Amino acid sequence: MTDLTYWLLFLSAAVALNISPGPDLVYILSRSVVHGTRVGLASTLGVCTGAFVHVLAASLGLSAILAASSTAFTAVKYAGAVYLIYLGILSIRSAGSSFSTSDPGGSSISTWQAFRQGIMVDVLNPKVSIFFMAFLPQFVRDGHGSQASQLIMLGTLVICVALLVEGCFVLVAGRATTFFRSNPKAAVWLDRMLGSVLIALGVRLARSE
Repeated sequence: MTDLTYWLLFLSAAVALNISPGPDLVYILSRSVVHGTRVGLASTLGVCTGAFVHVLAASLGLSAILAASSTAFTAVKYAGAVYLIYLGILSIRSAGSSFSTSDPGGSSISTWQAFRQGIMVDVLNPKVSIFFMAFLPQFVRDGHGSQASQLIMLGTLVICVALLVEGCFVLVAGRATTFFRSNPKAAVWLDRMLGSVLIALGVRLARSE
């Protein structure tokens, strides 16, 4: 396989994976619609930072522990599920105040909070770690450095692709925030919908094998 063919195959796979509507993309889009572009981009950066933690885990062999130990996998899985459900309940209880720009006591979040929450959402999803452990080694090549260094480089490239792809989605979704800020009743229902989505993601994670 030539270098050109190798990189075309790898980058095509990375783009396809990031375009597919997975839990991370659903989470980021819902944050973008409710809280706007800045929070959406902060959530994206947080999720990608969390993904890098999994890349490091894969390169160090820690992902194998999650794959082999049902106890470790279950513990991380349920912690992530509880966190998502908690965020969902907060959103449902906000009753539209997420869109308020004048109420300092509202439930709107800062970009720093969104960044931290994005990290937690991704780090506490053991399936991401196992995904990197299964996907990245397929592109490791002999004579191109140690396996660990190649895994880190390839994982970083996947994350860079994710930043570009998800960032574009965020810019589009964030435009909807203006509409909901001018329609309080719609904002209430969207907050409830966001909460339901987060709770559904948490339940889905809890039920994953």
